[in-house]
Amino acid sequence: MRDLNGRVAVVTGGSSGIGRGIALACARAGMTVYATGRSESHLAETQEEFAAHGLEVATLAVDVTDLAAMQAAAARIEAEQGRVDLLVNNAGIGLTGPVAAASAADWDWVIDVNIKGVAHGIQAFLPALRRHGAGGHIVNTSSMAGLMPVVAGLYSMSKAAVIALSEALHIELLEDNIGVSAYCPGPTHSNIASSVAKRPREYGPSGYSAPGPEATAFQRTQPYMSAEEAGERVLEGVRRGDMFILTHPEFKDGVAERHRAIEDSFPEEPIDQERRDAIPFLLSSPVYAPAARAGG
Repeated sequence: MRDLNGRVAVVTGGSSGIGRGIALACARAGMTVYATGRSESHLAETQEEFAAHGLEVATLAVDVTDLAAMQAAAARIEAEQGRVDLLVNNAGIGLTGPVAAASAADWDWVIDVNIKGVAHGIQAFLPALRRHGAGGHIVNTSSMAGLMPVVAGLYSMSKAAVIALSEALHIELLEDNIGVSAYCPGPTHSNIASSVAKRPREYGPSGYSAPGPEATAFQRTQPYMSAEEAGERVLEGVRRGDMFILTHPEFKDGVAERHRAIEDSFPEEPIDQERRDAIPFLLSSPVYAPAARAGG
């Protein structure tokens, strides 16, 4: 989807952090932008920031864990615009800490937002992307933590699930001319730490201590990527049709080392050719071939 001007973009979790950066990049590319979020104050800040840049955005208060609300948002946007071209499933929470310390409610919350929130975006908006017949693109925000699960078990689990889902959906939607990307940013200035402190009451007690304002203040002092740059990199990946959109080259050596550890774990024994011939559809896909990864 190279020409974005005049297209319609929907960004969940688009009212702050990376999501707002993606929404800004979409608006600068000439797209009609809808940004969703749970926080009314963040939605208002988003309106103010767009106005300061001379850009327009429509904001909707939507909780991605509520499928009915997501479907209502999709119906409203399609009724207003007649189409949806780009869906960015960006809403997420950065729940971190040892797996053994997590409460049952922690498991429920991270799965509901980081995995089922993406599922609800697909269920609600994919029909609209298909209906106009001109193709489109879906970006599912994962994380480098989905490729390097070294410090945050539940969070990494949820983000790894998003990568696998995105790869499968990328293959499934090729015939519809709808691209799908797993977006895996590294450390970026955002509100992901403070969002954990806004845990809905229905999820009950956590096994982790909520980060205080000092966590966000500390992050602001770090040499992380800006949300706006992270957003622009998303659109670069969309234009190329990338299956994986990565932002931070600092992680490359570690990811390669992890992949070598996986490769080296295969048994050193002859291939069972009869078994191989019975399962060719499980062994690989043309989307991983170098020609398919050239951005087309």
